[in-house]
Amino acid sequence: MSATREDRRVGLTLGALSSLVLLLIAGMIFFVLEKAWPSFSHNGLSWFGAKGEVDAQLTEIFNSPADPNNYVYTIGAWPLIYATALVTFLSVALATVFSVLSAIFIVEFAPDRLRRVLEPVVRLLAAVPSVIYGLIGILVIVPFVADHFVTEGARESVRFVIQLDGTSLAVATAILTVMITPIMIAIIVDALRTVPQGWTQGAVALGVNRWRAMRTIAVRTARPAIVAAAVLASARALGEAIMLSMVSGSVGFAPNPLDGYIFLLEPARPLAATIVDNAEGLSVVPFGQTLYAFAAVLLVSTAMLSLGGWYARRALRKYTVTR
Repeated sequence: MSATREDRRVGLTLGALSSLVLLLIAGMIFFVLEKAWPSFSHNGLSWFGAKGEVDAQLTEIFNSPADPNNYVYTIGAWPLIYATALVTFLSVALATVFSVLSAIFIVEFAPDRLRRVLEPVVRLLAAVPSVIYGLIGILVIVPFVADHFVTEGARESVRFVIQLDGTSLAVATAILTVMITPIMIAIIVDALRTVPQGWTQGAVALGVNRWRAMRTIAVRTARPAIVAAAVLASARALGEAIMLSMVSGSVGFAPNPLDGYIFLLEPARPLAATIVDNAEGLSVVPFGQTLYAFAAVLLVSTAMLSLGGWYARRALRKYTVTR
């Protein structure tokens, strides 16, 4: 009887803690949306469109009159939204390929001594602060790109629009890929190890080589975990601010694929980096509300991403054989 009471007490305590966490999350969402609403209401759907130079619009909002009746809210955030989606998509796509191949190597092909070194290193890389990656990027990779890839012809071709100085979409994508790949590798490795060895060993016994057995059996079985890893990496990429602020160029510009390879060398500034770059303006009411609107878009995007990932994992489980 006492054990039952103790279990009930523990269950109530854990339930209360879980409810508190949910209430804190709900409160955070309500707070951000409430602060962001004036920016959305003044612009309507045009908030998500393009209205010229977004940096100039942010400057006008920052210099808004002190009279609440004359606050300036006009902004078209499309260049920032586009940069966020572009950097996130490219980095997650590259990281997924590298992560799956690396996980297969660690689980199936790496010698035991190498495996014992690789796994701790991967988990260590996943814990490195983003500012470290940013420092390496701005001090090493950006100058390298500027010296070896940004030609005088490329600079002249876009001189009247933007400046090419090495900080670019390519550098931001490359470093963000390096940042999120270890997270994905750790998750996918654990998922591949849950696949019964008898399945892959049986395929090898029937004459299938180890690579094909891993690709057609283990990877397919681990697809829900791969989707979960991609969702987690996407959320990390969406919210990354410090590193991207340092290496992306910090210019509210939408890189144009029609520019050819120069497209990868053009600067961009995602929403999270924009918030960090302009955090000192939070005390200016309309400017702060605009930054909260950027945060609200990131918050909603992450929520939609999580829901989409949950639905995809649920759909994929139908094709996964359980033990």
